[in-house]
Amino acid sequence: MTTMEARRRGRGRRWWSIWAVGGVDHDAVIRQIAEDSGWSGRYAFLIVVSAAISLLGLLMPSVAVLIGAMLLSPLMMPIIGLGFGIATVDTREIRRAATALLAGALIAVALSVVCVALSPIQTITSEIAARTRPTLFDLLVALLSAVAGAYALIRGRGGTVVGVAIAIALMPPLVVVGFGIATLNWTVFAGSLLLFMTNAITIALTAALVARVYGFGSHLSPQHTGWQLVLFVVALGLLSVPLGTALRQIAFEAVAQRQVRETIAARFPDASRLGQLDIDFATAPIRIRAVILTPRIDPNADRVLAADLQRRLARPIDVHVDQLNVLPDDASVEAAQIARANSGAGSGDAERRRRAVDDLALIAGIAPDAIRSEPGSQMLAATAATLPGLPMAGYRAIEARAERALPGWTIALAPPADTALPAITLTAGVIDDTALTAASWASARRALPLRVNGGTSAQRAAVAAGITDRGGRAAPGTAGGALRLAWDVAETTGDAAAQPAPAG
Repeated sequence: MTTMEARRRGRGRRWWSIWAVGGVDHDAVIRQIAEDSGWSGRYAFLIVVSAAISLLGLLMPSVAVLIGAMLLSPLMMPIIGLGFGIATVDTREIRRAATALLAGALIAVALSVVCVALSPIQTITSEIAARTRPTLFDLLVALLSAVAGAYALIRGRGGTVVGVAIAIALMPPLVVVGFGIATLNWTVFAGSLLLFMTNAITIALTAALVARVYGFGSHLSPQHTGWQLVLFVVALGLLSVPLGTALRQIAFEAVAQRQVRETIAARFPDASRLGQLDIDFATAPIRIRAVILTPRIDPNADRVLAADLQRRLARPIDVHVDQLNVLPDDASVEAAQIARANSGAGSGDAERRRRAVDDLALIAGIAPDAIRSEPGSQMLAATAATLPGLPMAGYRAIEARAERALPGWTIALAPPADTALPAITLTAGVIDDTALTAASWASARRALPLRVNGGTSAQRAAVAAGITDRGGRAAPGTAGGALRLAWDVAETTGDAAAQPAPAG
């Protein structure tokens, strides 16, 4: 190092010491951390409230409710206190903060385990799933948020902490840990625990680093500083291994899904349409199942696609494509069915019925023997195949399409049992008519009553009346939360799979 470089570094350190470190009231910051980072009755109360709100937000699921739990953020100060304890090598503060953090985490997990075990809803919602696959991005968010949080605490910028609390979201991953234990889902448990540990460790160590930069622990020797840097690098390096692996897997799945779509589309004529695609990356080989509407059947498609995709993805592939032969025009499915129905006009009733059953099976995506038809009746009844992501209104549209393709027949096509019920929304006090119509149709086709939960008693009664007026069956349910629909399985009077109601 030259004399000039040494002088420049010396001036830089003096400037930082005077204008940055010199403007910090170190004693006041330490007192505030000591007051807020330990165990107290207020802290325990906020843990319980935040965990309960987080659980409701995860099960509903509702981002707005989750943000409310994040804003409480009772775990933030013990973690920050742990970081400042590491920065100053204050063993007493480290014990206080670590004890409060561990006790708060155990309370949150235990509360969520009990509530989930007692809850009738144990479905993995989108908000729960989002907290089971942490990646390097989560580590970077925690690191940058910790820098902002520690800076806000040191500089007295309290408003910044609100944004930091939302960005880090410490409580929801802990609640998902409890959900995984209650449902014995160890994939959910392990993923959410890794996310919480990533956030907690990264925040604590980053806060320690920022504290040292701002002059906390200035009495420590260079050896102490060296060990602190080693701890920071080693901890983040160890966390980066599983998080980096998860990020690579997610990136691979995104690229693979695009390549699978492109490869299947390239194999068939331009007029073909990919109707459904399911990829299971958890199996070995990777399992791919697809349905395509095509004007030309390709008997070698599975073999050629498997070889092509295995070359492109460098992974073993098990692929099967169900090919549905249709005409290459915009109304191909309907036109094919009408043409076949009309071609049998001179045949006997049995032949017409067989062709109608085959046509409906094609439209509904099911086997012909799954369709119910009484001799002498012009009614066909069935339950449609599950199409992932298709809403209730989509299955109603499939039934309407089948009716257009089969003139002279009455079609009763029930939605699959796992189809999500439509969301009930109010705009200026007016109930969404589309949702009411879809709900009443689903109730009639599945021959099941609905319960209207949430909202006010007047709103529940109005929604139930709207569904009933449109041909379904519904009754007001329990209060609490936003308006929502649920199947009233306690009052089941029939099975849609056995006797769906006729089209109205």
